[in-house]
Amino acid sequence: MSKRLADKVAIVTGSTSGIGRATAELFAQEGARVVVHGRRAELGHEVVAGIRAAGGEAIYVPGDVTCDETPSALVARAIEAYGRLDILMNNAWSGPNGRLTEVPLDDLDLSYRTIIRAAVIGSRAAIPEMVKGGGGVILNVASVHGILASHAYFPYDAMKAALVNLTRQMAVDYGPQGIRVNAICPGMIITERGADIMASQPERLRLQHWIYPLGRPGTPREVAHAALFLASDEASFITGHALLVDGGLTAQLQDSVGASVQRGLQEDGA
Repeated sequence: MSKRLADKVAIVTGSTSGIGRATAELFAQEGARVVVHGRRAELGHEVVAGIRAAGGEAIYVPGDVTCDETPSALVARAIEAYGRLDILMNNAWSGPNGRLTEVPLDDLDLSYRTIIRAAVIGSRAAIPEMVKGGGGVILNVASVHGILASHAYFPYDAMKAALVNLTRQMAVDYGPQGIRVNAICPGMIITERGADIMASQPERLRLQHWIYPLGRPGTPREVAHAALFLASDEASFITGHALLVDGGLTAQLQDSVGASVQRGLQEDGA
């Protein structure tokens, strides 16, 4: 590895599985000292052990980002352990979906707290520490759902869209202090949980092959590489951007998607 994050300190929320775990592992491989976060301690310790076994440096900090104390505690722990903070990746999220008239307000509040409020509180704690160090990088993991809407995906769509514009607002306000803020908008990514779902629903996986111009969903490692680029000095003049990591999903017109699905069905003899 080229050690593109040598001497950097990074926090990755929700990093005991999926995109967060892949990113924490890649950041560590590239030289960063990483604060791993998640609610399940056994997974957190597993991630840290793997990073250390590969020659990297990491600590695990437990916590639920729906508690206001957790995002700030992650920043405090990073400073305590490593003396600085260079990168914050707001990745954790939770919450069910449905139509606006059907989703209980408590579920709306859960999505808001994990996607928006946690990012705000974590960033409020991180920014002063980054300023002390001469600058830093904040990455917000949004989604293609923050760009386009999907049926019965309230409040996820609304919160991810808010996260994209929060990214722009923070980039404008804190760019003069040397802080770059960008969003990552993944398409369908096959995480550990998603792999189990796809294994039980092969027809759903075939549908993704027809919908995505690259012919497949993505992997957590592919999103992690996008995060690595944005976190590195290679992206030193990029801020306020929402990077689509979606295999071309949002590049096409809806009638093109429909035609692809129709061809796929014909090929399958459906």
